[in-house]
Amino acid sequence: MLEILKGLVAQTSLNLSELQLQQLITYVQLLDKWNSAYNLTSVRDPKEMLVKHIMDSLAVVPHVQGKKIIDVGTGPGLPGVPLAIALPEKNFVLLDSLGKRIRFLNQVKLQLKLSNIEPLQSRVEDHDPQGGYDAVLSRAFASMTDMVNWCQHLPHQTGQFLAMKGALVQEEIAALPNFVKVVGSYPLSVPTLNAERYLVVLEKNQN
Repeated sequence: MLEILKGLVAQTSLNLSELQLQQLITYVQLLDKWNSAYNLTSVRDPKEMLVKHIMDSLAVVPHVQGKKIIDVGTGPGLPGVPLAIALPEKNFVLLDSLGKRIRFLNQVKLQLKLSNIEPLQSRVEDHDPQGGYDAVLSRAFASMTDMVNWCQHLPHQTGQFLAMKGALVQEEIAALPNFVKVVGSYPLSVPTLNAERYLVVLEKNQN
């Protein structure tokens, strides 16, 4: 699996150490091991996880600004765990309402010795961060309108929303509430994944 991952990473601009690559492999192994009991992901094949979970998550690395980031609806830690491994200088809160996912993430934190992740069990509307986040990240929300409405209290005044999407839907952008604006949309390249992936970056309007 390590050689497969190295081959995938070689097709990107990522620069990962042997330790980081090994941490990513260990994470996939843990996900595979816990998946049968906890049903954490519908992807069952670890080799598929390398593309659909690891490389898909890492595709947003160039766009993650700031130091304090929250991954909302993180599930089994996607994209938060791969990003925390690739960006050890940044801190990630991994927010999910389901206890079994948070138990899994605490195990990941322990085994991978990831001091820059904080698994947190909470509903998004109940989470009240001190000072706000530099970036609010999600690949789980059905629509961007839902994401910004549910998460509008999470970023600080100049913080960003990073919405990972399977396709760029103009109707969804047109339906966004007035308190946010789109500041960028980027096609994401995921090696060997034959599907559209986009990142939409939003900020609060300053008024």
